[in-house]
Amino acid sequence: MSLAVRRADRGIAPVAGVLLIAITVVLAGGVATAALGGPSPTVPPSAVLSLSATDDRIAIDHRGGDPIDVAAVTIRVSVDGEPLDSQPPVPFFSAAGFHPGPTGPFNAASDDTWRVGQTASFRVAGTNDPTLAPGKTVTVRITTDGQPVATLETSVEAG
Repeated sequence: MSLAVRRADRGIAPVAGVLLIAITVVLAGGVATAALGGPSPTVPPSAVLSLSATDDRIAIDHRGGDPIDVAAVTIRVSVDGEPLDSQPPVPFFSAAGFHPGPTGPFNAASDDTWRVGQTASFRVAGTNDPTLAPGKTVTVRITTDGQPVATLETSVEAG
């Protein structure tokens, strides 16, 4: 009879081992799916930027921090709180509401990465409304992939 009890003990051990392995595989699959399959939040670059504006030119200096992927950038410009009718489609070379040939990484022929020490600029055409004029306040909002990077503000100076 002692022999029968041993067989029963041995029969439970393999079943318990298989059950533990199955639970481990299921849990590992769940963790992997959660870690790899779910959308990861995009973290916008952290950058120190400065803004200047003259009669028709808006310039943004990248003074420090992370490089910025210009292909992922959206720029929104307001003058005295009113958005420009045409917004700059960075990167670009020629666009409605702007003079051709923006400089730095905003130019379509430039590298897609905006690095420390680079200035990106564009000139607003007189056909874009509202126009830049000395004393007006310009606000530029910069986002990458929909995430805010910076909101900059300055007064327009005579060029």
